[in-house]
Amino acid sequence: MFNLPRQQQYIIILLLGALLLGGAVSLHRQYRPVETLEVEGLRPVEEEEPLPGEVVIHVAGAVAKSGVYRLPEGSRVIDALEAAGGGREDADIHALNLADVLTDGQRYYVPTLEETAGQNGSTSGLAGGKVNINRASQAELETLPGIGPVLAQRIISHREGQGPFQRPEDLKKVSGIGDKTFEALKDLISAP
Repeated sequence: MFNLPRQQQYIIILLLGALLLGGAVSLHRQYRPVETLEVEGLRPVEEEEPLPGEVVIHVAGAVAKSGVYRLPEGSRVIDALEAAGGGREDADIHALNLADVLTDGQRYYVPTLEETAGQNGSTSGLAGGKVNINRASQAELETLPGIGPVLAQRIISHREGQGPFQRPEDLKKVSGIGDKTFEALKDLISAP
């Protein structure tokens, strides 16, 4: 090693090891686990699988405390919103179906008023309380159960490349949306 005496080589190796160990300790101290909101009926999300009778969901967007939460099975979107500390001042909580039953493993995104406001202050992708899959923004599509950022982008790419959906069932033409996902969406979406 660079023609140094063996004793100096050992010292250099020890110093490098000490530096690496110090860096690892420093990184470990910077790591902080996601804090869990203390709400009655919730458990920290530390275990891999939910216990029988509960669902694990991700609440994101314009909420006081985004994160992953465990809620009793049968809980509704309004319960998830409350677990996340409620909507922020700029949240458009009415873009969500607050009465919808939570589905295990889903992400529920609360958009801001700015995200959902279309021209003249109207919500562009919502028609009659349903999300219009031909006009909805990415944020609006992500409010649907089972639709995260990737599927929302696929829906947008499909309608831009293939033209507008003629009927809600056409959504099954999008890669990743099968019968099961469509079943959960069919009453929440509209087309043309």
